[in-house]
Amino acid sequence: MEKMIEKYGVMPVVVLHDVRDALPLAKALIKGGLPCAEVTFRTDAAEESIRRMAEHFPDMLVGAGTVLTIEQADRAAAAGAKFIVSPGFDPEIVDYCIEHKIPVFPGCITPSEVAQAVKRGLKVVKFFPAEQFGGVSTIKALAAPYTMVRFMPTGGVNARNLKDYLSCGKILCCGGSWMVKEDLIKSGEFDKICEMTKEAVELVKEIRG
Repeated sequence: MEKMIEKYGVMPVVVLHDVRDALPLAKALIKGGLPCAEVTFRTDAAEESIRRMAEHFPDMLVGAGTVLTIEQADRAAAAGAKFIVSPGFDPEIVDYCIEHKIPVFPGCITPSEVAQAVKRGLKVVKFFPAEQFGGVSTIKALAAPYTMVRFMPTGGVNARNLKDYLSCGKILCCGGSWMVKEDLIKSGEFDKICEMTKEAVELVKEIRG
């Protein structure tokens, strides 16, 4: 899975308020060249949206983000989420996912949190909110002693600064929402989402070759 995520370079971070938008959005992302999504578990529509996307597009890499409890992690996995992302390092969630063999990417912004991830054998962690906590320079500093860890920065990452992040070898992939903005989803502008997704894919190719 990590190789696949690295290949994509960008993970669309999606907020869905209406389950009816799940499949049109999935189609737009797939057509745009990014068959992946981190669906944030902060709305009532998240669980069913993940289920629909996973059932209709089994090859799509769909995960659950903003997972704050074990119960949410369990529901997300049951719905078909292939990975779990939490904004911070919650040892209970991480241990639960490891025990149940669910790939998990917890948020880590300090050496102590990265140390806890390493202790549990994790090789990839989320870095959130990326821009507010120093961006690439902080990631490089954290990666210096923890050479086995790579990061997935989310929060403030966009088309303008994507090159800064993806040019760093310690960054596996960036989470971003600029191609899947809530207003575009709500207004049904899935053609626009597809076009912006294609642009993101091209940008990743330009940066990483």
